Amino acid sequence: MKIRVAHYPAYCSKYNPIEHRLFPHLQRSWEGVVFANYKIVKDRAEQTRTEKGLQVVAWINEKLYQSGRKYSDNFKETMTIVFDELLPKWNYQIHPL
Repeated sequence: MKIRVAHYPAYCSKYNPIEHRLFPHLQRSWEGVVFANYKIVKDRAEQTRTEKGLQVVAWINEKLYQSGRKYSDNFKETMTIVFDELLPKWNYQIHPL
């Protein structure tokens, strides 16, 4: 299995290149809307577009995940980490050897 990890440090959205281009447009589409349910949030997000052609694709993940799972004892010995070119400290992929 290939695992992709992409995260940003807490309160450091300045590192997120998409956030600066998209969030102002999302905020405008959400102004004055009462979020009575998740579907409203999703629908309004998907209606968001920018003049440059950036658009939102959204889905509601309803999958239940088991908590408390641990990685196998030999995980570090059997996997290799490949760091991304963009923000390698925060984005990487884990591949089997």
